[in-house]
Amino acid sequence: MTSGMVSAPQPEAVETGLDILKAGGNVVDAAIGAALVQTVVDPQMCGIAGFGSMHLYLADNDPTNGGVHTCIDFHGRAPRATRPDMWEPLILGECEDGFGFLLKDQVNEIGYQSMTTPMTLLAFDEAMTRFGSRSLADIFGPAIQIAEDGFLVRPAVHGFWTRGSESGRVPRIRGLTDDPATAKIYTKADGSLYGIGEVFRNPDMGRTYRRIAERGVADFYSGEIAQQIAADMAANGGLLSLNDLQECRTTDAEPLWTTYRGFRVATNQPPGGGLMIVLMLNILENFDLAAMGHNSPDYIATVAEAMKIATVDKDNRMGDPNFFDIPLDELMSKDYAKLMADRIRRGEKTPVPRLNLGGAESKETTHICVADKMGNCVTMTHSLGSSSGVVTDGLGFMYNNCMMVFDPRPGHAGSLEPGKARFTALSPTIVFKDDKPFFLVGSPGGTTITMGNLQAILNVMDFDMTAQQAVSAPRFMATSDKIEVTNRIFRSTERELRARGYPTHRHAVSHMMPHLHGIRIVDGVLDGGADPSNDGMAAQV
Repeated sequence: MTSGMVSAPQPEAVETGLDILKAGGNVVDAAIGAALVQTVVDPQMCGIAGFGSMHLYLADNDPTNGGVHTCIDFHGRAPRATRPDMWEPLILGECEDGFGFLLKDQVNEIGYQSMTTPMTLLAFDEAMTRFGSRSLADIFGPAIQIAEDGFLVRPAVHGFWTRGSESGRVPRIRGLTDDPATAKIYTKADGSLYGIGEVFRNPDMGRTYRRIAERGVADFYSGEIAQQIAADMAANGGLLSLNDLQECRTTDAEPLWTTYRGFRVATNQPPGGGLMIVLMLNILENFDLAAMGHNSPDYIATVAEAMKIATVDKDNRMGDPNFFDIPLDELMSKDYAKLMADRIRRGEKTPVPRLNLGGAESKETTHICVADKMGNCVTMTHSLGSSSGVVTDGLGFMYNNCMMVFDPRPGHAGSLEPGKARFTALSPTIVFKDDKPFFLVGSPGGTTITMGNLQAILNVMDFDMTAQQAVSAPRFMATSDKIEVTNRIFRSTERELRARGYPTHRHAVSHMMPHLHGIRIVDGVLDGGADPSNDGMAAQV
């Protein structure tokens, strides 16, 4: 048995990961096995036709490997049929947080043109082949069983299914009913959705997973499944082609590094959001945050300004490094961070320009953290965006809708181009103490991911919180000119922020996205945390 811990938003995924550890599997086996279960029990949050970022640290003393620290990037890419100007005439507005545009008929959000290349299954297979102690086929079992036997619909899943239109966004029920093949799976004989506590089964997904387990991942990218996908796309005006599937490749990247108060912090490279984590930590290291007091007006104003600075730099100077020249050295430098910190000290407020005020980016994503007592760990965020609503008849899984977050205006950092990945906030991060993993964190949550991960890191590093305390503490975010706060931020604090000239927005919920998950490793002892606003949990064997 491997002594380890799993933290995830779904109990079924946590249990699967623990079962794999109990059976002697390593952290990679547990992470991928749990992630496959996530694709079944949260089928609009994530799936094998999605995207993500996987951060792995496998210690030298683990006999199953020779010491590995890498990030596997599996962001989806715009299909080869994409044209930079194809949606420019359809623009209605930009999302307030800067991740995504509202287009006429929502062609970038739902339907056959909304999907980038499906990368998740490829990344899972690659991780298992390179670092797992079993094959991908060996750990498909729990996901297949749950797909066939069913799972209880949780409030979070049902809440997503029934979410109405938000600032021009598609009501999510359309993602379950517009496409006949999808409606056949997600609606009952009378056309209604499955309710909370009812058993939801997806035998088509189970059959597809069995087929992949038996025939290998190549069947999905170049074999019979690939042919089914390509034929479905061609028949329905999709951009994705067989060539796009055959050309899918993950990217292996060294982590980005910075230091924070004597600790070393490793995170992912662009097009993931780790560069924003580095920039914000570098800025905030210039302030005595602990002396300000956790979530005090001074603290929130200071951290919010760092968030806004990073957001503006993200909007203008970060993108897919294969298509956009990112000034990486400047954005990672301590000197640049000090200049930004000086600006904050002078009381300057950084404006975050937007084309107009539209809806917020979809925050449907999921995360998995796994660590063992030897210091081996995996932190991975994977997603479908908010899902395209498209299922190829008979295959059971849903495709991503990541074309939604490209900029339909040519000539911008995030503009549409064939083969391009869009910059995202996915930022699975590991903090090291004395060259050993100390805290790993990650979360779903759209553009709020980097802001949540940042606050969890600050909670641990500046306020000595446990993992559970760090992911449970009241949060705020600033991805526009407005500071958004949860209902557990004191109203007196919000009044003080307004008195300083900050527009604010109070959310009715006591927790808002992202749903943070983390694990600390202190002298070989594991303590984990899962955001209490979700159905998640952290548990160990």
